[in-house]
Order: sequence, then C-alpha cells, then structure tokens
Amino acid sequence: MRKLVILMLLAGCIQGYSNDLTKLSGRFLYLVKTGKPVDSVQKVLQSLTAETISSSLKNDRQKNTFWINMYNAWYQVLAQKGLTPPKIFTVKNLMFGNFSLSLDDIEHGILRKHRWKYSLGYFGQLAPGKTILMLTVDKIDFRIHFALNCGARSCPPIAFYDEAHLDVQLDLAAKTFLTNETKVDRNKKTVQVTKIMQWFSGDFGGPEGQLKILSRYLGGDFSGYRIIYKDYDWTADLMNFN
Repeated sequence: MRKLVILMLLAGCIQGYSNDLTKLSGRFLYLVKTGKPVDSVQKVLQSLTAETISSSLKNDRQKNTFWINMYNAWYQVLAQKGLTPPKIFTVKNLMFGNFSLSLDDIEHGILRKHRWKYSLGYFGQLAPGKTILMLTVDKIDFRIHFALNCGARSCPPIAFYDEAHLDVQLDLAAKTFLTNETKVDRNKKTVQVTKIMQWFSGDFGGPEGQLKILSRYLGGDFSGYRIIYKDYDWTADLMNFN
C-alpha cells in the first residue's frame, strides 16, 4: 500500500512538472541550496524523454531557464559526490528517460547550440547527435556565460532563474559580474576582463563585440580599447549563491 501511494504521488509530480519544466529546474536548484534530498526531482527527470523535454520547452526563454538551473544544480550535486574537473564536465552522469547528458553537453551542446568546446566559439561540433539537435536553443545568448557556475572562484555566482523574468535576470547577472570582474584604465585605454570572454570569444561577437558589451553594461565608450584577459582562478568555491 505504501509503495502504491508513493508511486501515485510521483506520478502526480511528474504530470505537474512535465507541463512546466522550468519550475522543476528551479525546485531542483532550491533543494540543492538548502541541502535537502534531491531524489524526488531526479526520479522525475529520469522519467522524461528527449521528446517530452523538447515539446515542453517551446522557446529559447524556456530552454535557457531550464538548462541554466539544471547545470548549476547538477554541478553542485556531482561535486558533493567527489567528482572533480575534468571528469565532472565530461562524464554523462545526468540521467533522463531515454538519454543521458554531461555538463559539457548542457553548456556546449544545448545552451551554446553545439559549439565545439575548444573553438573559442567560432566552430560547431562535427556530430552533435540527434538528442542535442532536438534540445538545443535556436540562438546563443552570450549572457548565459554570466549565469553558469562551474564551482570555481572566478565563476559567476549562482542565481535562481525564472522564465517570466529571465531577460531582466540575465541582464542583471551580466552587469553585476562585469562590474565586479572588469578593470578599466582610461589613460592607457586598456580593459581587463574575465577570461570567459576569451574562451568563448565568438559567442560575444569577437573583441569588437566584447567592447560593445562592456559599453552596454558598464557605460562609456570602449572603442579602440585594448582587451586584456585576466587569469582564471580555479580554486574550488562551491555553493556560491547570490
């Protein structure tokens, strides 16, 4: 009888969340932050097929919300189990109904529209696979790089992203992170920026696009400035929530 009740509750949970996966991702991240068990959410995720997710996340706003929250939650879960770079990024530990993903699959396959990880954002993957093609965003939003947290000191802090306010939240994340991480020398016309903007240069529109982004979020005209990329601090810094 007890098993039947549990199965019925789980079925109801699955049905409710399958209609709003963005809320499921936020719930997952909340449980991680508060140190509560995540088994219930993982069971729901393991019931979801690629087809269900694809049909439920109908636009880039929903896709970005769901996968940013999922990435940030899963990194914490895997790190707490003892996984460390590079395996934490590459092993397909994220189990769904009929497929599995790695953190790299989420970041570079889905959120970055199957960009090759080491191409500085300029080249796509040769064979991303059917599932990635089914789940990927239509257009890369460079602001995701100010939202994804890989457990290092130089990473952006973790926030809870909500579909209804995603655009405002991503703008705030970009402005806050760039303000904290950028050093401007007006006399020498140099600007020191996060290494993230070099690693994914193409996502930001190259050096010229990066200067425009700095102008947008920091104010002022950065035309003609020389960009200097800061070293990245990989010191572990888990549970860095806003």
